[in-house]
Amino acid sequence: MRAIAVLFGATALAASFTLPAFAQSEIATGADVTGVSRVDDRIDDIQEAVQDDFDRSVDRDRFGPGDRRQGLFGGVSMTYAGSSGNNDSQKFALAGRVSYNQGPFAQSVGIGIEFGEDTDGKKDKEEVYAIYDAQYYFNDQFYAFALGRINQDGMVDEDLSDLNAGLLDAQEISELEGRKKRDAFLGFGPGYRIINTQDTAWRVQAGVGVRYTKAVDYTATNNLRSDTETAYIASSRFYHRFNEMVFLTNDTDYLTSDEAGDAITNELGVNFKMSDALATRVSYTTAYEENREIRTDNTLGVSLVYGF
Repeated sequence: MRAIAVLFGATALAASFTLPAFAQSEIATGADVTGVSRVDDRIDDIQEAVQDDFDRSVDRDRFGPGDRRQGLFGGVSMTYAGSSGNNDSQKFALAGRVSYNQGPFAQSVGIGIEFGEDTDGKKDKEEVYAIYDAQYYFNDQFYAFALGRINQDGMVDEDLSDLNAGLLDAQEISELEGRKKRDAFLGFGPGYRIINTQDTAWRVQAGVGVRYTKAVDYTATNNLRSDTETAYIASSRFYHRFNEMVFLTNDTDYLTSDEAGDAITNELGVNFKMSDALATRVSYTTAYEENREIRTDNTLGVSLVYGF
């Protein structure tokens, strides 16, 4: 479902400017060399994962575009790490977002680049990806949307070269088949707000798009096959606040095409604010893909934050 997350997560672009981090702050003097910082980083990872779970219940378009920031804004972040000595490796990543909102029209573009070499100095990551998101509101209820993305995996060419050189084992050959060198989608359609009150908000949207893929296929020329097909998308976003302490969200996404089949995700979540210091989110996510052996995955999530 990774492609679904990329496609429908396009509207979650952040509006803040982020400066690149050139050095990691030490929790205390001597913490890095003694391993304390590594444990502290793991604690941060857990806290960030919990916060991400809560953030999924946040919908910036829940009540319409009225409070959107106007004008042009965005940010770019970059990170690089290189090591030498017992091993030689390097990792580079660049990501940026630009948004432009003017009256009823809003659009965002995001791009990411990742490059890496393993401990032997051999390239092990080369990815480029971008997303586009636009909405135009005709009135408070009716709007049009556009969504686009492209993913480019440069490692597919590297692995095909290793295949031709006889450097891959049977398992690696099997895993390589079907991998996408390029995957792109562009879709558009109408959206409508069925309910839009302070306590309840529900909107739906549906559209048509074109998907282009270039994937490994051992029966094709040069072991790569290109396909262009029509795809259809539909989404629903529902929110209801029971009181000041409890609210419910239900997010549903559907994507279908002749080649890829049906893909559906649904996340039902309930947020509880037990006090100013204690909050809990319980969610149940169902992910369905037609073209896999076990079609449905179900995930129960429970997240709790306590501050003092």
